[in-house]
Amino acid sequence: MPKKKSDIDLIKRRNFIKKGIAATPIFIVPRHVLGGVGYTAPSDQLALAAIGAGGQGEGDITNASVGGRERVVALCDVDFSGRASETVKKFPDANRYSNFKKMLDKQKDIDAVTIATPDHNHAVAASYSMQRGIHVYVEKPLTHNVYEARHLTKMARSNKIVSQMGNQGASNPDQLQIQKWIDDKVIGTISEINVWTNRPIWPSGINKPKANASLKPKGLNWDLWLGPAKQTEYIPNMHPFNWRGWWDYGTGALGDMGCHLMDVPFKALNLKYPTSVECSIGKIHTKMWTQDYSPDGCPPSASIAFDFDATSKNNSKIKFTWMDGGIKPFHPELLPPDVTIDDGGVFMIGEKGVISCNDYGFNPKLYLKGENVILGRKVNINEPSFGHHRKWVDACKAGFNSLEHKALTSSFDFSGPLTETVLMGNIAIRSYMLEGKSQNKAEGYGTPNYIGRKKLLWDGDSMKITNLEEANQYVARVYRKGWELN
Repeated sequence: MPKKKSDIDLIKRRNFIKKGIAATPIFIVPRHVLGGVGYTAPSDQLALAAIGAGGQGEGDITNASVGGRERVVALCDVDFSGRASETVKKFPDANRYSNFKKMLDKQKDIDAVTIATPDHNHAVAASYSMQRGIHVYVEKPLTHNVYEARHLTKMARSNKIVSQMGNQGASNPDQLQIQKWIDDKVIGTISEINVWTNRPIWPSGINKPKANASLKPKGLNWDLWLGPAKQTEYIPNMHPFNWRGWWDYGTGALGDMGCHLMDVPFKALNLKYPTSVECSIGKIHTKMWTQDYSPDGCPPSASIAFDFDATSKNNSKIKFTWMDGGIKPFHPELLPPDVTIDDGGVFMIGEKGVISCNDYGFNPKLYLKGENVILGRKVNINEPSFGHHRKWVDACKAGFNSLEHKALTSSFDFSGPLTETVLMGNIAIRSYMLEGKSQNKAEGYGTPNYIGRKKLLWDGDSMKITNLEEANQYVARVYRKGWELN
C-alpha cells in the first residue's frame, strides 16, 4: 500500500483522469484525512494547460479551471510580455512554455488543453495533443480549412478524446426554445435561412502589410507564431488580432462568427453538408476602373448562398444565405415591417412564420402571421459562457462516450461538420477571383474570365468541388516543414 499522499494521488490520476476510466483497484482515502473540510485532492482535479494564453485564451483557461476547482499546470504562449501576462498573474504556479510541442512532450501530467491560437495553428496544436491522449477544447472556428476539420473529427473518435469547440452560444439554453418551435412545426416547413454579422471589424480588402523585422516586439516569438504558415519576416500589427483578415492565418468574417451564428439553425434542423455554394464579394476602388484586390486577404464584405437537402427535421430543401460586412437581409414577408434588423442574427423562414435570434442564440422570437411576437423564455445561467467550458471539463473527468460527453453541445462530431460548412464558404470566396484564359471581345482586347463565379457543387463526403477543379486547392493547405498535420 502506498504510504504518501502523493503516491495515492498519482495512482488515482492514472486510473481515473487520464482516460476517464478505472483500470485497476484504488485505495479510497477520506477527504478530511487528505486536507480538511472542503479539500479537493489533486487526484480529483483535472490538470489543465493552455495553448494560447492571452485574450480569448485567458477566458478559456480561466473558465475551464472552474473557479480553482481544477488545476492549471502549464501555460503556452508566443509572447508572455503581451496579453498573456495577465494569465500568468492568475496562475503563477503554472509552468510556462513558448512551444506547445515542447510543453506536451515534457510535461506528462497534462490531462486536457484549451487551444486559443490564431486559426492557422488550431489543427496542428489539437492533433499533437490528441495523439498524446490529451482532451481538447479548441476555439472557433475549429480549424483553418475543411480538410483539417474532418481530420480532427476522425482523430477525436479514434483516440477516444473528449472534445469541445469554443462556440459558447452552443450551450445557451435559449436555443432549446428554438429547437422546440421547429420540432413542433410551429412555422411549418422551412425553405429559407438568413444569417448575418457586422464582421469584419479588422482591416480587410486591402494589400497585405509589408514585413518589417525591426518592428517586432522583443517578447514575441514570431517563428512559433507562424507555425504551419509559410516563412516570412515579422509583419507589423498581424499579432494579436488583425491576422483574421489574411488567408495564411485567418478565416475572415465567416470564420470569426459563422460557428456562433450558423450553429443555431444547423443544430435545430439537423443539417450536415451543403450540396452547393455560390458567392459574391464586395469591392474597393482607390483608382478609376481598377479594383483593389489582394489574393492574400479576405474581402470587406460577402454574400454566400448554400443549398441544403431536406433533413429528418425539415422536408424541404433550404436556401441558406450568409451575409457580412454590413450587408443585412431584407424583411421576410411574415416579419412585421417595423421590426428593426440588428447588426447580427438569424432568420429561419417558414410557410407560417419566422423564427429569429441574435448572436449566440440570444433572444429567440417567433413571428406568426396575424399574431403578436412570441418571446422565448429567458433562462438565466449563473456561470460563465453558459457552462460551456465547465461541461467539457466534467465530460473529460467522466470519460469518452460518457453521458456527460454525449451531452456536450459542440463536440467535434457536431462542430466538425459545422466548421466544414463555414469554411466551405471561404472556398467560394477564394475561388471568386480565379481567372482562366481571357475572353476576347470583337474590339480586340481581352477581358477577365473569372471561372469561379458560378454555383460550385460540393461532394461533402469526398470534400471536393465537383465542377471546378481549381477550387479544390482551398480545401486544404500547404504546411511549412516541421509543422505538418499528422
